[in-house]
Formats: sequence, structure tokens, C-alpha cells
Amino acid sequence: MPANYDSIANIYDPLSRLIYGRQIIAAQVDLLRYIPADGKILIVGGGTGWILEKITGQHSQGLEIDYVESSAKMLELSQKKDCKNNTVNFIHEQIENHILQKQYDVIITPFLFDNFKSETTDSTFQKMDASLVNKGLWLYVDFVSKEEQSAFWQRLLLKAMYLFFGLISNVETKELIDMEPYFEKSYQKEYEAKYFQKFIRSAVYRKL
Repeated sequence: MPANYDSIANIYDPLSRLIYGRQIIAAQVDLLRYIPADGKILIVGGGTGWILEKITGQHSQGLEIDYVESSAKMLELSQKKDCKNNTVNFIHEQIENHILQKQYDVIITPFLFDNFKSETTDSTFQKMDASLVNKGLWLYVDFVSKEEQSAFWQRLLLKAMYLFFGLISNVETKELIDMEPYFEKSYQKEYEAKYFQKFIRSAVYRKL
């Protein structure tokens, strides 16, 4: 059964900010300056949709955004956001089941792959990679991999999160997959920054 965040949709943002403060927001907002005007954007894992208002704060028109979200309640909250004069297609489906029929200039995946086991990661990454245009940008935000975790509290916090979300939201995995090897094959890293004492990583990858 795929992860479902319906039960905590209304408290998800306050809960994450209670733990990470504004750092979890800054890590995502930092990358939005790479979005081109009049671009076609795919957002997967956008949660309550606050990121839509941040994007449209920079581009008030001209964007075509496909917003794929597996949680019905998260999607309902997202649909209430002010997207200005941009076109936003709200899609209620798990990305692993959704058929992507467009080519996108930008893909945004905030804290998406930490939900998946390796087999789901493989198929989902390949699907999205195939839908990104050549020289398109992938804006990636997630927790750093086990190899990069430099402090005991980081490993402890990650285990606590997986325990909590496994019980509450049925997250299928208990381990964070290192995504860097996926991007190394056919992407060039153009930007990277770390937040929350180097526990959260933001990166921009350009498809070669």
C-alpha cells in the first residue's frame, strides 16, 4: 500500500516547521529562481501546495504546471492556493502509477524519494527522467544520504521520522536511498546547498 498523508495533511506544515524551522522552506525556495519564464513544470510531492504561491510570486503568468499528489487532502489544500495567471493541472494519483504524457522543462521533487524502496525509486526516476527535455532542470530537495550524515542526531532523527510516518502514513521504506548515483549517469550538477546543519540537501541537475 502506498504512503498516504491524508491523516496529517492539516498539521503537516506546522509539524515540519516545528522540527526544522524555516530551513525546510528555504531549502526549496532557494531553487525556484532556476525556473524559466513560460516553462512547463512537473511538481511531485508538493504537499499542501505552499510552494505554488512561492513559484507564482516569481512568475505570475505563463507557466504550465502539472501538480501530482497522492494525498486527496493535500491536493484539496493545494487547490486553494493563489496561482495567479498560471495554468495548474491538479492530478490526484501516485506518481509511480501516473502516466506522464508531456515533456517538461523543469521537474521539482521536494522530499519525494525518501518515501520509496529501491524498486519504486528505480521505476519512478526512469519515468520522470524520460519526461524531462534535454538540458531540462531537475530541482531536488531531500535529506542527505546515510553516507553524508555526519552526526549521530541526524541518524536518530531520520529513524524517528521513518517510524512516525511508517505508522501514521504507511511510508513503505525505512531507509533513505542515495539519489546521487541516479543523477550521475546523465545529469550535470549545477548547484548544491545544505540546510539544517547539513541534514537537508538542495540541488539543481541539468539533463545532458
